[in-house]
Amino acid sequence: MTVVLEKPSQLVAAIAETLRIAFPGLKTGLHQDFASDDESAWILIAIDHDQPGDRANNGRIAHALTVSLQIVLPTAQPGWDLACELKHLIIDNRWKLPGDQCDVPLNIDGLPSVFLSATRQYQAWTVSFTQTLYLGPLLLEDPIGVAKFARTWEVSDIDDPAQYTALED
Repeated sequence: MTVVLEKPSQLVAAIAETLRIAFPGLKTGLHQDFASDDESAWILIAIDHDQPGDRANNGRIAHALTVSLQIVLPTAQPGWDLACELKHLIIDNRWKLPGDQCDVPLNIDGLPSVFLSATRQYQAWTVSFTQTLYLGPLLLEDPIGVAKFARTWEVSDIDDPAQYTALED
């Protein structure tokens, strides 16, 4: 059965699952999942921005999401090696989501960062990218049904659906 994207959080879940498979020795989760008493390496997932995009040809609404993956290492080991591996994984990855609802990632960028927990500061690397999801019903499956139109000069209220007439065959 094909996965149908209905909400942006499905992207986060799909990325987390892919990261767990690709990097079994690392913990993966959201920022609130991080345990500061844990000496494991983490990849923290966050959606930093959701902006509108152009509708898909089939009418679905576009959400251009800016995603960041923050690599938090408890030791001084170099995080840029893992950041490079992450970038290679991200390129052209749709995270096993349907291609008509999930574009390939764009604007992939990695940079050093700092992660602050309640008890300490960690050196980290953040890899960010933009990925567009197309959500909602197809226009052809729109529940309105029959295509209708109205001429502004023939109706008293253009916002009144009752004043619209069906298109002729």
